[in-house]
Formats: sequence, structure tokens, C-alpha cells
Amino acid sequence: MTADVAPLLVALADPTRQRVIKLLSQGPLRAGELARAMGTSAPTMSRHLRLLLRAGIVADERRADDARARVFWLRPESMTPVRAWLDELQTAGDEQLASFRRHLERRGAA
Repeated sequence: MTADVAPLLVALADPTRQRVIKLLSQGPLRAGELARAMGTSAPTMSRHLRLLLRAGIVADERRADDARARVFWLRPESMTPVRAWLDELQTAGDEQLASFRRHLERRGAA
């Protein structure tokens, strides 16, 4: 596994963070809105968002008129390394299956 994929998979492994990502896929939200929608406390949501930020899955912006109000949004391009890794696995699996099929065909011909 490439180093780029590991932090993403760790962040995606948690069901709460998966639900946060699903909510953010519908549009940007403030941390408080996410906490309310998820039924979690602000500190718990903060921990989840911090991990998602570090993994690069979400981004945030503080409003100029209120630095406490942070808006979070999903960065869909952050999934590119995961897609590439899964594509590599799929290609390798397809090649192994084709090789096994050829092996069986040769055995049957003998």
C-alpha cells in the first residue's frame, strides 16, 4: 500500500467519519451543524474533523467576520489515491485470474 493511501483509509474506516463525509457530499457545513446532525458533542466532532482535515478529505475556511465559524467541505479529489490503489489491485487480480485460466487450459490440453 502506498503511503498516500494509508491516512485516507484510516480516516474512512470510522463509521462516524463516513457519515460526516456523506453529509458534506451534499454541501458545506459548519462544525456545529455537523455535530447536531450526527448527535455528537462539539469536542467529539472536532476530533473527527481534525483527522479528516489531516487526511486531506475535507477542507475548511474561517469566515472573515467571525473566526470561530469554520465551514467544512468535502475534497472529492482526495479520493484519487484510493481509486488508483484499488485500480492497481483490480488489474493485478485480473492478471492473476487470466494466468490461472491459461494454466487450466494448458492442463486440460495435456
